[in-house]
Amino acid sequence: MRLVLAAVGQRQPAWADVAYEDFAKRFPADAKLELRAVKAEPRGGKSTEQLMAAEASRLEAACPKGARRVILDERGTRLTTAELARRFEFWLGDGRDVVFFVGGPDGLDPALKATADETLRLSDLTLPHAFVRVFLAEALYRAWSLRNGHPYHRE
Repeated sequence: MRLVLAAVGQRQPAWADVAYEDFAKRFPADAKLELRAVKAEPRGGKSTEQLMAAEASRLEAACPKGARRVILDERGTRLTTAELARRFEFWLGDGRDVVFFVGGPDGLDPALKATADETLRLSDLTLPHAFVRVFLAEALYRAWSLRNGHPYHRE
């Protein structure tokens, strides 16, 4: 199974790239985490709907065929680390790749959201896009660790 983070925005601060890569390299071969960053649509002269649709098209192209689609959205389901570990177990058993969609400054296109198998929220707080990548990578690694009895997670 691959875990794919499909995110709008190609250039992030160096600290975010370093932190994301630190967590991504920790994943085992049977659950690799990979980032597929797509270009944000230029903001000049287009409606929000046009911007989100263009970005959704790019995100779709970054999505592995047949993957389980997980939308990250402020209105998604809240999960504890233990609950995320159980979801991770389910995803492994499902056998499909899992793609996590992160939208651009305007969010995700409603048509893309409608294709979701699941919708999750990372926080009740508004998070900067660069931080979302790091936060998700760490949360997934912690869930994997808990699932595998690794001492990274403590309760």
